[in-house]
Amino acid sequence: MFANYLIGLREGLEASLIVGILVAYVVKAGHRHQVRAIWAGTGVAILISLAFAAALSLTSRSMSDAAEGAFAGTMSIIAVALVTWMVFWMRRTARDLRGELHGRLEKALLSGGGALGVVALVAVLREGIETAMFLWASTSASDGTAAQLGGAVLGIASAAAIGWAVYRGALRLNLATFFTWTGAMLIVVAAGVLAYGVRDLQEAGVVPGGGSIAFDVSGSIDEHGPLGTLLGGFFHFDPMTTWIQLAVWLIYLVVTLSIYLRPQRQPAPADCHLPERTIA
Repeated sequence: MFANYLIGLREGLEASLIVGILVAYVVKAGHRHQVRAIWAGTGVAILISLAFAAALSLTSRSMSDAAEGAFAGTMSIIAVALVTWMVFWMRRTARDLRGELHGRLEKALLSGGGALGVVALVAVLREGIETAMFLWASTSASDGTAAQLGGAVLGIASAAAIGWAVYRGALRLNLATFFTWTGAMLIVVAAGVLAYGVRDLQEAGVVPGGGSIAFDVSGSIDEHGPLGTLLGGFFHFDPMTTWIQLAVWLIYLVVTLSIYLRPQRQPAPADCHLPERTIA
């Protein structure tokens, strides 16, 4: 549940901050009457995201067990790829998110309300599709679907409240720090989803090594007990893990976190000059 709460919180906060920045800019520019286009674009993006999530669920249910495993494993890998790209992109752009959106809005305002709606739709839809895919992959890899979805809804509601408070100026949030550390936690979650996706592909016969077990602690850790629920809910821990699962989880986690957490290079000032050489 906590993993899905984190997903809903982070992705929901991105979307709410984007909408807040769009609305604030349009109002400040004296085009308050065009705010409705932003809300319309946001509403369409939410509806498309919900339809996409429903389509994922219905598609998987209509398949045979082997086909469902192959589908679930493939979608898990795609979801992890999207989330990995997202956390790196957000860490790089969080400091200048406002400036990037303002650049798009300056052009959209010249084209009227329809263009503003498209800007909001595209910006929010990207977050919505990523959220739908990752939540579906995370939920399918865990037991207790209702609790997992409840965690996601609670996270999105928390994000909406935080986004509103930021927009109203009641809360000062260091976006760079927030997205850096929640991104690191999402990488940990993604590693578990990726390993579980590989297991689905092994059970479907797409990936070999399903019978080569690295460890089996199912006799000592109850999946439905407190410890099993905690490990499964956040890390997507599989009590019976294959060697390929373990290798994929370890390689992804170590490599991705190492790259993600290394210090970012600061761009050189525009007015800096190299010292001139003295000619002997």
